[in-house]
Amino acid sequence: MSQPLLEIHDLKTYFINKHTEVHAVDGIDLTVFPGQIVSIVGESGSGKSMTSLSIMRLVPKPTGKIVSGTVKFAGKDLLSLTEGQMKDIRGNEISMIFQEPMTALNPVMTVGEQISEVLLRHRNVSRREALGKAVDMLKFVGVPRAQEIVREYPHQLSGGMRQRVMIAMAMVCEPKLLIADEPTTALDVTIQAQVLELMKQMRENFHTSIILITHDLGVVADMADHVVVMYAGQVVESVDADELFCQPLHPYTKALMASIPSLEEEKETLYSIPGTVPNAAHFPKGCRFAERCSMAQPRCHDVQPTLRQIKPGHHVRCDVI
Repeated sequence: MSQPLLEIHDLKTYFINKHTEVHAVDGIDLTVFPGQIVSIVGESGSGKSMTSLSIMRLVPKPTGKIVSGTVKFAGKDLLSLTEGQMKDIRGNEISMIFQEPMTALNPVMTVGEQISEVLLRHRNVSRREALGKAVDMLKFVGVPRAQEIVREYPHQLSGGMRQRVMIAMAMVCEPKLLIADEPTTALDVTIQAQVLELMKQMRENFHTSIILITHDLGVVADMADHVVVMYAGQVVESVDADELFCQPLHPYTKALMASIPSLEEEKETLYSIPGTVPNAAHFPKGCRFAERCSMAQPRCHDVQPTLRQIKPGHHVRCDVI
């Protein structure tokens, strides 16, 4: 296999103030190869979005801080770069589609101005050329009336159309890596399928690697080559997508699978995982899933398991399997 495009090792991102220390991301490892789609899944509060913001060096300040670890992208350690060097990478080599396009887009700039701004920042082009490229990119992502849409403002567009604008903006410089943070959450099923198909086309046309953050295992099954399951700021299972659905090993992954409604069997009540994700400021001493786990042993509450390789390409953080 080719060299990894992105390698994350022991990344820790904390939020620190006078009274608490919140371990939002607590020692994760992640590898993405060129042209690969890696999906990060887990409940709200598991650290998925904060992982993506850490890669982009966009952790909210002053309380948020990347305290340790390495993030190597195309051979460069992103955590050692200056802010100026990171600005050259953001939007150019690494782009991000945020969860809510209405808050991510600037309400007082036209769609064309916002897409053009990315090109003017990273490419030696005129404003006319940048606007022409913006129109071409909007057509590529399936926006009708692209010539007119470039003159409109975000509030004039539907949710699905705003998400397509976000994708066009993210892809206009043909980045090597696209991070998509729950890109289909607020969309109806039809538009959701169109957006996911569009992302597949981008992988095929530009050989773009994609980190897809989602809680929807149906999306994972359709899109991902490799899956990283996160829980309470840690990776609990890392495995190829096909094997994840055939043979999940971690109790948390199994519980997520059991929560998926089935069309083949009738149930009066759907399964839900008991309890909640532990407070990131007060994680338990042992396994962070132990309080909710049906397989937990007494030692699970005292000893924190390490992420270990079960077989090539399949890593699990559990001592009882």
